[in-house]
Amino acid sequence: MDVIHVPRPPRKAINLDRQANALIMAQVSHLQHAERRLPLKYRTEIYTHAIQTEGEAAEYIREVTEAVHKAHADAAKRRSRRGLEIAAAAEPQKRKRAVKSKKKSSRTSKRKVVRNAKTTKKSQR
Repeated sequence: MDVIHVPRPPRKAINLDRQANALIMAQVSHLQHAERRLPLKYRTEIYTHAIQTEGEAAEYIREVTEAVHKAHADAAKRRSRRGLEIAAAAEPQKRKRAVKSKKKSSRTSKRKVVRNAKTTKKSQR
């Protein structure tokens, strides 16, 4: 496979004191929404409405991304531990009894009686 050379961005492209543009602010908003779904111990203390510069946005994005990764790693550890505990302590499942079919309602048997009565009357004539 051929190596694709990607040129470095110019030095003026990275300016942490520059006003954050709409794309960066949209990313901050999406990350804030994701952060709200994290447990409290993983959330940052950064007030997102105060973010004005690219540097502040970068700091917030970095912290939330690290928090999401940490939360997922901790959850995976808990799942792996819990999985072994459950497998070792599993109780045998109880079998359900077969459900007997319901008897036909009396209404259907009455219909049969009425039909039989009509056929016998016709045959008697």
